[in-house]
Amino acid sequence: MKELDFKGLSCPQPVIRTKAYLEETADCLQLAVVLDNQAAAENVTRFLEGQGFVVAVKEEGALYRLCGQRTDAQSLPAAGESQGAAGSVVLMITHSTIGTGDLELGRKLMLNFLKTLPEMGDSLWRIMLVNDGVKLVCRDTDTLAEFKALEKQGVSLLVCGTCLEHFGLMAEKGAGQTTNMLDIVTSLQVADKVINI
Repeated sequence: MKELDFKGLSCPQPVIRTKAYLEETADCLQLAVVLDNQAAAENVTRFLEGQGFVVAVKEEGALYRLCGQRTDAQSLPAAGESQGAAGSVVLMITHSTIGTGDLELGRKLMLNFLKTLPEMGDSLWRIMLVNDGVKLVCRDTDTLAEFKALEKQGVSLLVCGTCLEHFGLMAEKGAGQTTNMLDIVTSLQVADKVINI
């Protein structure tokens, strides 16, 4: 089994290097990836699962060892493939409030905005939270329930792992999948429309 050692690399480098390895080794059926941070472990796991691997994650002290195996090489998507639905809208949220000025008003506006998002219907494909926006999906926030409801309706929710780590909030994330800049860039590329908040 090939072992990829990506200790010391922050996201999205572990995902990008794993993707490059799989592109170079199209017949890869087994591999192990060694990482030293939770965000990278979650991102690489999700990427490998998207490539047809079954992944077992073993924590070894401060390290994460991901052991992946796939059995059906014929049904694999292209590496890095991401496809939005027809008429797909991506919403990129970079702040925990809307607007500048009064912060309390900004929090109320954000909550009202999130409660109104279901009105977009099926066109809302994905919400990506980066920078201060990741705080919106943390436990004990009044906005978490809105994101859980959107996920239940089928909206894809991606939360920046680097941002969660920066704010010390990895363990506080209550909704969404931890993501990386490769997923964010790919989502922006395939979306029909991008809305920035």
